Amino acid sequence: MRLNDVKPQKGSKKRRRRVARGISAGQGASAGLGMRGQKSRSGSSTRPGFEGGQQPLYRRLPKLKGFPMVNRKVYTTINVDKLASLPANTEVNLTFLQEAGIITSAKGPLKILGNGELNVSLKVQAAAFTGQARSKIEAAGGSCEVL
Repeated sequence: MRLNDVKPQKGSKKRRRRVARGISAGQGASAGLGMRGQKSRSGSSTRPGFEGGQQPLYRRLPKLKGFPMVNRKVYTTINVDKLASLPANTEVNLTFLQEAGIITSAKGPLKILGNGELNVSLKVQAAAFTGQARSKIEAAGGSCEVL
């Protein structure tokens, strides 16, 4: 067997179908594209993402950094290291912190975060505590009350 003897297998090569070349060719008149309409016209295909004039999906979705959370809860946050300067057995809440000048403006309910060290026992009243903040306050001998 030589290179010039190599031929494709019988039946593997089919002839190209010549469409729109008359009724005897088998695909006359509309060339298998049906009757009228955008998809039957020459050069018919629309660009990717085109939805027939409707606002396409890539323009309907909001852009950048995912979707914003609807009705997101905003807290006034403070770390436990800011509470370390307070005297022992003080009742700490949002109004006390504003009067003491530790917090200048309240954006929402108080949330205690766990950054820093705390050695003073305090009675802290807040809307939320992080796990680390709760453990540090209780380790110092204080108490956490969720409002």
